[in-house]
Formats: sequence, C-alpha cells, structure tokens
Amino acid sequence: MKGIILYQSKYGSTRRYAEWLSEETGFDRLETKKARIEDVRRYDPIILGGGIYASGIAGLSFLKKHGDRLSGKKIIVFCVGASPYEENAFKQIVDHNMKGALAGIPCFYCRGGWDMDGMSIVDRNLCKLLRTVVAKKDPAEYEIWEKALMAAGDEKCDWTDKAYLEPILAAIG
Repeated sequence: MKGIILYQSKYGSTRRYAEWLSEETGFDRLETKKARIEDVRRYDPIILGGGIYASGIAGLSFLKKHGDRLSGKKIIVFCVGASPYEENAFKQIVDHNMKGALAGIPCFYCRGGWDMDGMSIVDRNLCKLLRTVVAKKDPAEYEIWEKALMAAGDEKCDWTDKAYLEPILAAIG
C-alpha cells in the first residue's frame, strides 16, 4: 500500500516538511481540511503534520475524529514549532496532545520559522504581548521557547531543515 502525508500549515513550515517528506517517500500529500476519511483509509502508513499553536498540534483533530476508522494502520505524527527542540518542552506537547486513543503513536518535532510580517494581526499582537511579558523576566530564567521568542524579534527566520525528517523516515521504515 502507498502512504499519505496529511498536514495543516498556517504559515508554511509544516507544508514545506510535508512536501519534503512526499519527495523522499513518494507518498501522496493532502491538507487535512481537504481530507476525506473514505480516501485516507486506503493509505498505509498515514503521517500527519501540524504546527504547534497554544500547545496544541494543528490537524490532530482529524486523527481524534477518525482514529477508530484507521485501526491497524501505521500512524506517525510530526509537529512544527518555532522554538529549538528541548526535550522537556516536547514531552509536554506530546503528553498534552497524544493521549487516549492517540497514546503510543510516534510523534516527532521539526523546527519551523518565524515571520512577524506574515502573521495574522491576532497572532502578531499575541506575540508582541507575550514578548512584553517575557521581557520583564530575568533573561537567565528564560525557558528555551522564551529565549527563541526574544532572539527572533521582528526578524524573519527560517529554521526548517531536512535533517528533522530523518527520524520520521526511520519510523516509516
């Protein structure tokens, strides 16, 4: 059987990883909002990628909604965030998202990008507010995501890297 890569991308980094994975594997690629379970069920493995927003993984609702209809399929999840990888922070994301029927599904982290100018007004204002709050802290006490937030500032940054795909490709087998 042939695999599929489902993805939900707000600003493009997750889409880029989905494209790279598709090139590496030959798997079809489809946005989750266009995915129909009747079609997705024909694929194995199923890889789902989504950006991290407010500690949630975008697009994961597809697996939550249709997980019972995907029983027996190899499923892999990857999430994309702007922060550098940090084991404890990633564990919190996994624990928060991959519970219940999703527990035990392999989940991987890929670093994305940062572009204040490309963000929606709401996201841009939330980031500015968050930076204001973080700036009041002692920099020595910043968590890794806070360091990344403050370092990125208003600069456009792209940390996407095909090397993040290596463990995903290994999990596909």
